[in-house]
Amino acid sequence: MSEPDTDLIKVLRRHAPFDALPGVLCTSLAPDLTRVEIAPGELLFAKGEPLAGLYVVESGALDIETGHADLVSRRGSGDILGERGMFRDGNAQLTARAAEPTRVIVIPRARFLDLIEQSEDIARWFARARPAEPGDDGPYATGLTALQVSDLMAQTPITCTPEDSITDVARLMRDHVISSVVVMRGERLAGIITVHDLTNRVLAEGLTGTVPVAQIMTPDPVTIAPNQLGLDALMLLSDLKVNHLPVAQAGRVVGMIGKTDLFRQQAVTASHMVADIASADSAEDMANVMERVPLLLAQLVQAGVRPQSITRRITDITDAITRRLLRLAEAQFGPAPVPYLWAACGSQGRREQTGISDQDNCLILDNKVQPEHDGYFAALAKYVSDGLDTCGFFYCPGDMMATNPRWRQPRRVWRDYFLGWISQPDNQAQMLASVMFDLRPIAGETSLFADLQAEVLQAACRNSIFVAHMVSNSLKHTVPLGLFRGFAMIRSGEHKNTIDLKLSGVVPVVDLGRIYALLGSFEVAGTRDRIEAARAGGVISESGGRDLLDAYDLIAETRLRHQAAQIRAGKKPDNFMPPADLSDLERNHLRDAFMVVKTMQSALAQARGAPG
Repeated sequence: MSEPDTDLIKVLRRHAPFDALPGVLCTSLAPDLTRVEIAPGELLFAKGEPLAGLYVVESGALDIETGHADLVSRRGSGDILGERGMFRDGNAQLTARAAEPTRVIVIPRARFLDLIEQSEDIARWFARARPAEPGDDGPYATGLTALQVSDLMAQTPITCTPEDSITDVARLMRDHVISSVVVMRGERLAGIITVHDLTNRVLAEGLTGTVPVAQIMTPDPVTIAPNQLGLDALMLLSDLKVNHLPVAQAGRVVGMIGKTDLFRQQAVTASHMVADIASADSAEDMANVMERVPLLLAQLVQAGVRPQSITRRITDITDAITRRLLRLAEAQFGPAPVPYLWAACGSQGRREQTGISDQDNCLILDNKVQPEHDGYFAALAKYVSDGLDTCGFFYCPGDMMATNPRWRQPRRVWRDYFLGWISQPDNQAQMLASVMFDLRPIAGETSLFADLQAEVLQAACRNSIFVAHMVSNSLKHTVPLGLFRGFAMIRSGEHKNTIDLKLSGVVPVVDLGRIYALLGSFEVAGTRDRIEAARAGGVISESGGRDLLDAYDLIAETRLRHQAAQIRAGKKPDNFMPPADLSDLERNHLRDAFMVVKTMQSALAQARGAPG
C-alpha cells in the first residue's frame, strides 16, 4: 500500500545522494514522494514488470532475485533499487521480494529523470547505471558471463594444515557451515578437503577421526584466478568433475568458489545456454541450443552491452560446444593415445564471434604420437568438425580444420611450421601466420602451446623481413572510403550498394591489432586487448590508441546493430549494410571511424616500410 507523506523528503535526505539535494529541488519533489509498505514474502516488483519509479529502502530488507527465484543479493536501509530499469525501458531487471516488514520511498520515474537533469550531483551519482556507460550492464548481461570469480567467491576461505585431524576439519565445516576447507602448508597451498572426502575416503573406508588431513586431501588442486569469469569457473569445475576450486593470485590463495556460488548467479543468458550444452548428448541437442543465439545477440545489442562482451558471450557458447563434442568423441572412441590440444583460430581464437561464423581449428599432438595413432585423432577431428557444422559453424572454405592432416600434427611439426613461415615469408606463409597468430587453446593439454607461442613470437619479432611482410599483408584490407570521404560501396551483385562491415570494417582493425601484438610480443589474442596493450606498451601513441579503440568499438557496434535489426526482422544476419539505413549523424560517425583506421594504416606503413 502506498500513501503520500510530506515528511518523506526528510527521510530521503538522510541517504546519499539525496543528502546533496538543494532546498529548491526538495520543495518541488516532496509532494510527489510516496511510501510503500510490504509484508514479508510480498513482491515490491517482479522482473519484467513496469516500475513505479526509483525505490529507496527506508527500513527492512528486500531479497533481489533472478526470474527463476535465485537469490542475487539482499538490500537494506538506504539502498536504491530500479535505477537501471529507469534508464532503459522502465521495466524491472530483477525481482525484489520483502524478507521482512519493509518500507520503501518511491520517486516517480518522470520526477527522477527531472532530478538527473537538474542536479549535477545526482546525475554523477547515477551515471554508472546508464546503458551508454562502458560498464557491462543490461538485463541480459547478468549471470556468469558478466561476473568475475572475485565477485562470486568466498573471500576468507577457511584453512587447516596437513597435520590437522579429520575430526578438527569436520568441526570447522560444522561451525562455519561450509563444505570445503583449504589445506595450507605455511603460505603455500597444499591441498583441499571436502565433505565428500569425509564421506568417501573416511567413513566409507572405516577410518577414525584421528587420521591426518594429508592422508585424504586432494593434493595440489587446480586453482582459478580472481579475474576470470564465473563462466570460466563453471566450465573448469565441470571439466575436472569437482565442486570447489581455490582462487589464487600470484601464488597466494585469496578465496574459494564452488558450484553452489555459480548456480545461484546463473541466469537465462549465455551461461544458461552453456549449462544446457554441458548436459547435451548429441550435436543435434546442441544445435537446438544454438537456435537461441540470434535472439541472444539481438537482446544484448538492445540492452546496450559492449560489442566485445557480446562477442565474448557468443564465443563462450562455441567453446562450450567444442568441449562437449570432444567429451562425446572420447566417450565413443576411448581415451586419447597421447595428450593433445584442440585450438581455435580466427574469430573464435580472438573471442570475436558474432551471429555467423565458419570453423577454424587445429590439433596439436604430443611429440610421442605414433603414425598408428592418427586414425584415432582423424576420427576425433571429424566427429567434432561435423558436430560444429551441425550446430551452424560451417566448414572452413580454406580447409583450416583439424580434419585436414596438415593441421593435425605433433608439437615439433607445429614448431617447424611457425619457424618456417617466419624464415621464408612468402604470400602463403603470411596468410597462414596471420591465422595462426590468433590461436587459442580450447581443450586438452595447454602446455603443448604455451611455450611454443612465446618462442614463435620472439622469433617473429627478431625477423625484420617477416615483420615487414606481415605489415604489407595487413594493409591489403582497406576501409570502404572513396573520394571526398564518401563510402566506397559494393557496385554489383547480390550485395550491391552495401558495405561489408566485416571484411572492410572489422578486419582492417583486426589486422592492425595483430601487427601491434607482433611488434610488442603481446600474447593476448583479442583485437581490443592487443590495441590496449600496444597503447600501454608504447607501440602506438596514447592518442592514436584511444582513437583506434573508439573507431573499432563504433564499427563493431554498427555491425552488431545491423545484424540485430535483421534478426528482429526475421532475416538471417549478415555483414552487408546499406549506408542508407543509417541516419546522417551515424554515417558521419562511421566515416570518421573509417578515417581513423585509414590513418593508423598509413602510419604503420610509413613507420615500418612494407615491401612491395
